Amino acid sequence: MQYLPKFNINFNQFALVTIYRYLAALIPLTMRGSIALILAAGALSIYGYGFLDLVVFSLAICALTILVFCLFCCVGSGLFIVRRIQQELKSSESIALSINAEAGFPNETGIALPAIKFSPLVRLSWKIVSPDHIKTRIRISPTNKLVEEIIPHKRCLTDVIVRQFTVSDVLGFCSYSWRLKQHIGCRILPRTNTVKPLPLLRSLTAEDGIHSPTGEPEGDRMEIRPYTPGDSIRNIMWKVYARNRQLNVRLAEKSVFQSKRTIAYLISSEHDEAAAAVARVALEAGAMGEDWTFGADGSEQPCTTLESALDAIAKSRAIGPPYSYGLDNFLAATPNKSAGHCIIFAAANTGPWLPQMKKTIGRLSSQFSLVLATDGFQDQEASNLWRKLLYHERANTHDSFNATSSKRDLLNLLTQLGQLVESTVVVDRKTGYSFDHDLRKV
Repeated sequence: MQYLPKFNINFNQFALVTIYRYLAALIPLTMRGSIALILAAGALSIYGYGFLDLVVFSLAICALTILVFCLFCCVGSGLFIVRRIQQELKSSESIALSINAEAGFPNETGIALPAIKFSPLVRLSWKIVSPDHIKTRIRISPTNKLVEEIIPHKRCLTDVIVRQFTVSDVLGFCSYSWRLKQHIGCRILPRTNTVKPLPLLRSLTAEDGIHSPTGEPEGDRMEIRPYTPGDSIRNIMWKVYARNRQLNVRLAEKSVFQSKRTIAYLISSEHDEAAAAVARVALEAGAMGEDWTFGADGSEQPCTTLESALDAIAKSRAIGPPYSYGLDNFLAATPNKSAGHCIIFAAANTGPWLPQMKKTIGRLSSQFSLVLATDGFQDQEASNLWRKLLYHERANTHDSFNATSSKRDLLNLLTQLGQLVESTVVVDRKTGYSFDHDLRKV
């Protein structure tokens, strides 16, 4: 019995919100228009008719007249122009235009709609609601048309764009909105910013013309390096130690060649825009060699061409529910994965993909390299009171560049993965520099 009042309150709140949305759809009044209607009706009822105040009566009648006039103008203009907008969008679909843009830069989509000329008190505006993280700007062309310009903040790949059109009056009393879908291709690539071309990401794999697959491709003991714990005592150069008291070991030289088979995969996560940008730079600059295979979360088939790989990068950010971990399926669908070298692009933040990737690396015998990407390093520091009073830190308007990484957390992540992979590289998209596993600039 103690939970019944709380349940009733929540139910009543939900019912009130539902009723308000239903009435707002039927009567397109904004908050300003609703307040003006209540004040004008209240003043007319109390002072106009109750106290017979002619001044308040005339002002209230004028306010109600203007409000009703704006209401009919918005609804009438919206019903009249909705068909013209549908025709313009269908003509764009028939031309088979596609939107190819880059995050962070203004791009024109090719949509130009006529302005509302027959009603000077009404204006037309719209915005893209799906895919998300797209800022829509409208400018007037020399031919007096409304041209759509977008500034995307994150990458995406979709075949459907949903726009929300709004017809409102200049006073802000009324607003009539509706949504329209347009079936058109839209590919937005991640912003590379100042990411410099990466070094060649191909690896040296130990292979030779040995008749036995289990044979060790090792030659004479020609490689000399300092002694490290774990080396065999038989490989220590005792004569050199007797002369200079330095422990060196002589190891067998491996017969190696530069492998041209490279496999790369992009793991999607919450803050993976920088990782996607680094993967794009590596593909466009040819840093993975001549023969490569690329995959990403959300892509079913491995990609072997640049265009298909860029589509996979754009698609790796899920517009709806997040994608599941797909590295295992990608490696299973890749031919000759054991003879190649797998490069993993991921965000420089811990996530659900980390334990799954550890299991994948521990289960397979392939060689793995890890490329972590971030949008700057920032540690949480205790700010003093005088610093808060004297300095005002401006928030970054770009959502994709707010995913900074803590150096402490990043070093812990590199320590966990350093023993599982062949090499690790950290790339800062904000500055364009690359760092090693100790966060030293390379």
